[in-house]
Formats: sequence, structure tokens, C-alpha cells
Amino acid sequence: MAAACARASRAPADVELIAVSKTFDADTVAQAADCGQRSFGESYMQEAIDKIGLAETLAATRLDWHFIGPIQGNKCRALAGAFAWAHGVDRLKIAERLSSLRGDDQPPLNVCVQVNISSEDSKAGVPVAEVAALCTAIRALPNLHLRGLMCIPAPVDDPEASRPAFRAMRHLRERLIAEAVVDGASFDTLSMGMSDDFEVAIEEGATLIRVGSAIFGSRRG
Repeated sequence: MAAACARASRAPADVELIAVSKTFDADTVAQAADCGQRSFGESYMQEAIDKIGLAETLAATRLDWHFIGPIQGNKCRALAGAFAWAHGVDRLKIAERLSSLRGDDQPPLNVCVQVNISSEDSKAGVPVAEVAALCTAIRALPNLHLRGLMCIPAPVDDPEASRPAFRAMRHLRERLIAEAVVDGASFDTLSMGMSDDFEVAIEEGATLIRVGSAIFGSRRG
């Protein structure tokens, strides 16, 4: 991460690591927390709910939990109650449900709009042409804090092949800010880059990277 930041003339503190802990147990999360890691990503809701309380007890510290998987309606209540971030918002209906279910005693839920930046028919995410409208609608909802954009580019063998998608995400964020669709001061997040391509993502402006196997090894289960 530091090397990629240096190549891009960025401060390392500008990029946060999300350790993707799905399929790994609470003990593994606690070990990572003891090494200083605070942000963890989960995709499987029931597994995450079973893990979160135990992991925080074992780690003896507050952890930030990011839901990074597809968001279905039946997951919204648990997500709104247990997580600090939702990275995969791509429908207004889901955003409205998350807003309505977020507790009044909780801080606003941080959300990222997932963009289908590679225009894949099978990929989740809102088409680029519809991002501005969805961002505008989310900004009007209580209990949500629109933080930025998230993407999962088409899988490639060479990380360099993902660079155009990451660059397009950076340009999209810049355009949304320039056109006053979003508040530039708070629309500060680009969630992009995983174990195989996070360095390229950082070079193109990622602020959150989602890394699992490079930290924990091959996924279990």
C-alpha cells in the first residue's frame, strides 16, 4: 500500500485497508485486530451477525464493520443494525429500506453506490448513466451518509487491465462533485481494489481497498 501511494504521490494515510474476513472465524478477526487492523469486510449476513459480537469481545476494542456483498431486501434489517458501512447500494428501494431501519440511536449508515463500471450484464451495480440520479435520491434520505462509489471491475488476468475501470471511477466521482450532484466535502470515498489489483486501484485514487486472501490466505468453506 505504501509503495503504491508513493508511486501516485499520495499520503498512505489517505487509503484505508478493509480486511475481508468472510469465511474466517472471530478468533482470526481478533488476531488481526491485535495487530492494529480495525476495519473488516463481510459478505455473508448470518455468518457476519454471528461473528461480530464475539470478535469485538475477543479483540477488546471497537471494530468497524463493512458489508461489501450484494444487498437484498431481507438483509437490510441486520445490515442497518450491525454495520457501519454498506458498500453495495445500487437501488433506491434498498437505500430507503436501510434508512428506515437504521436506529435513531445510531450514527448515519455510511453508504457507497455500487457502479457497474465495466457494463457487465451479470454484474451488480447501477449503470454509469444512472449514478447521478441515485446519488441525488440517497442524499435526501435520513439516517444515511452518502460517502462515495464502489466497484468490482470485470475479472482480468493482468491487474493493469483494471486500470481503465478504476480511472473511470475516479473521473465519475470528480464529475459528480463538479456538477454539484454530491457534496464534495463528504463524498470522499472510492471503494475499489482487491487482493490482486489493489496497487493499481490506489494509483488511480482508491480510498478504501478490500483485501482478503492477501491477508488471511485462501478463503475457507
